Amino acid sequence: MIFNSAGTAETIALVRPWSAELRTELVRKSIHLLIGLVPTLAGWNFSVTVALLSSGVLVYSYSELMRLHGYEIAIISRITAVAARRRDAGRFVYGPVTLGLGALLALMLYPEPAAAIAIYALAFGDGFSSLVGKAFGTIKIPFTGGKSIEGSLTCFIAVISSTYALTGDAPRSATIAVIATVTEAIPSRDLDNILLPTVVGVCAVAVFGLA
Repeated sequence: MIFNSAGTAETIALVRPWSAELRTELVRKSIHLLIGLVPTLAGWNFSVTVALLSSGVLVYSYSELMRLHGYEIAIISRITAVAARRRDAGRFVYGPVTLGLGALLALMLYPEPAAAIAIYALAFGDGFSSLVGKAFGTIKIPFTGGKSIEGSLTCFIAVISSTYALTGDAPRSATIAVIATVTEAIPSRDLDNILLPTVVGVCAVAVFGLA
């Protein structure tokens, strides 16, 4: 415990930025996790799901352009402002665009269950790893732009769990989880939303013999 006023002020200064950063990440990854609904929607109606994702990307892009010019579009601009990281200040926030495009590419390029494996890796592998990494990550991995062992382990667990739930094949699910974990650790910023499902989808087709 710190009792003097100077020490207290210093503690607050250290805690608040971390808390604000974690709150931002919670908002971002809550949106991220929603992409996990895409395989279920696609199973119900593929064309409608593609149309919804495409429309979402276009509507968001228009809203973001308007926000940058000082106009708010209903709830979208407010959510974007809350979810924006420090590096996004005053800039177009590309995360939701690449997220939608990543899911679209997986749906259109790969057969099932490879498409679902790729989308779940994006939603749960990337989503949970970022949250755990921000909240509990202490052991940083060199050359990954700040990724942590804790976050990468979470990615592995999330991907092997979701892939095994779809396929019932533990060894191949573990292979996909390793590939997803390595891909997620690449410091590609928002492009990981496209890179991760694309790489995982290709590998799932090869590993499970779906070609």
